[in-house]
Amino acid sequence: MNRRYFLAATAAAISAPMTLLASSEFEEYTPGLIQEKLAAGDTVLVDYAASWCSTCKRQERVIGELRAANPSFNKRISFVRVDWDTFARHEVTTSRKIPRRSTLILLKGEDELGRIVAGTNRDDINALLELAPPTS
Repeated sequence: MNRRYFLAATAAAISAPMTLLASSEFEEYTPGLIQEKLAAGDTVLVDYAASWCSTCKRQERVIGELRAANPSFNKRISFVRVDWDTFARHEVTTSRKIPRRSTLILLKGEDELGRIVAGTNRDDINALLELAPPTS
C-alpha cells in the first residue's frame, strides 16, 4: 500500500467523525431563528462560518473541545451557525456589522456580550463563552 495514501486515509478516517460531531453541535441558521432564541431568553453564540474556511474549522474544533470539557456551556448557550456563503449580505449579517466569516458573537437579549473576529486562540474563545450568564 502506498504510504501517503495510507496516512491520508487514516487521517481522514480519524477526523471525519469529529468533524461530523462538531458540526452537528450547531443549529443551522434559518431566518428568524436567532431572534426567536433571544426572545425566549436564551444566550446565543452566533458563528458566521463558511465550509471552505480553515479559520472557521479551527474555531469549530476549539468550541467543540471547550463544550466537551465544560458541559455547562451546552446548558447556558444556544449555538447557531450562519452560513457565510448564503447569508453574507443578509440582514442577519449586515445588521450586526459582521466584517467577515470566522466571526463569533455572543448575544443576550438586545446586548452583544462579546465578539471575536478571525481568532482561534482557545483561551480567547473560552473567555467569550464564559461571558454567558448562568441559567436560572
